[in-house]
Amino acid sequence: MCHGNICRSPMAEFVMKDVVEKAGVAHCFHIESAATSTEEIGNPVYPPARRKLAEHGLECAGKTARQMTRADYEHYDLLIGMDGANLRNMRRIAGGDPEEKIHLLLDYTARPGDVADPWYTGDFDATWRDVEEGCKALFETIKTQYK
Repeated sequence: MCHGNICRSPMAEFVMKDVVEKAGVAHCFHIESAATSTEEIGNPVYPPARRKLAEHGLECAGKTARQMTRADYEHYDLLIGMDGANLRNMRRIAGGDPEEKIHLLLDYTARPGDVADPWYTGDFDATWRDVEEGCKALFETIKTQYK
């Protein structure tokens, strides 16, 4: 999850889908991204984010922004946010986090914290590095916990 669901979270969605596909376990996962705000609902992935995914052979055609719902908390095993503000909004939308499903993506790495927000920095390379590292680390954690 990210604020608008047009940069960071769709990048993470398609990177994570690629990670599980390459591991041969895509059939075990349902991966979807969403926003914590309503500002971009229905809009496609932001063109620079789309280009960054394409540079790495990933396609995101058809993806449009949607907002997280309270039902998402019940539907998904994990809800992964890109920054602290996202986590606060996710907990508000979900009505709390009694099952401890809400986490930051980079908390699965050796350098916990926020994923760089390219909306403000324009640095999609830094965001790519954060997202790729976070998704790979998240997958390793999932593999370890659910063997």
